[in-house]
Amino acid sequence: MNILMINGTMRKGSSYHIGKMLIEKIAKKEDQISELFLPKDMPEFCRGCAVCIKDSEKKCLDYLMYMKRITKMIDEADLLVFTSPVHVMHVTGALKALLDHYGYRFMVHRPEESMFRKQAVCITTAAGGGMKSTLKDIKDSLFFWGIAKIYTYGVAVAATSWEEVEKAKKDKIELEIDKIVLKLKRDTEKVKPGIKTKILFYIMRSMHKKGMNPVDQEYWKEKGWLEKERPWGKKEGI
Repeated sequence: MNILMINGTMRKGSSYHIGKMLIEKIAKKEDQISELFLPKDMPEFCRGCAVCIKDSEKKCLDYLMYMKRITKMIDEADLLVFTSPVHVMHVTGALKALLDHYGYRFMVHRPEESMFRKQAVCITTAAGGGMKSTLKDIKDSLFFWGIAKIYTYGVAVAATSWEEVEKAKKDKIELEIDKIVLKLKRDTEKVKPGIKTKILFYIMRSMHKKGMNPVDQEYWKEKGWLEKERPWGKKEGI
């Protein structure tokens, strides 16, 4: 299994430690584990030029320096683990900046086929609240990427560092992480998208059959998705 952990901050706080806990429970010796830390690995904001959507993501000003490497790592991963502390009720600005660069990969444009066979876990922590809205920031993007299975975990740790978190709280967190680990599949062939993802795909397919952005429409045509091919492996039906 190839596991990629994307951290929304350079600081190795509670969210990071919980993410590492999950990975240690699911990973085996033969697995490849990689980590990205933001903003170090992707310090640029999306400029909103839309060149990735109208023309090609390779023409993004950040492609060669940052996005090419990160995209390759994401595409090769079987399991994506996103961690972010709550920053003023939402995801960190650094992680939002990365997600903004993938607007072209939303299902309405040019979703990557491998996403429909991936699993992802989104983890966030806060001293108090804001976990729900922070998890939604991440999950929304992953859903529109087409990721097959998305799991979320948010917890108020009542502390500003992992070291300050009470042992009873850490023990409870570990039990809850165990439950998520049991849901994760090591056999990626068994990972299939849910009904909501498939319905969204068919809605987008219908729109592309009627005609949309020529670049996107050609992409769907080349993939065979306007005919009988499907990104999750089936040729017909939901």
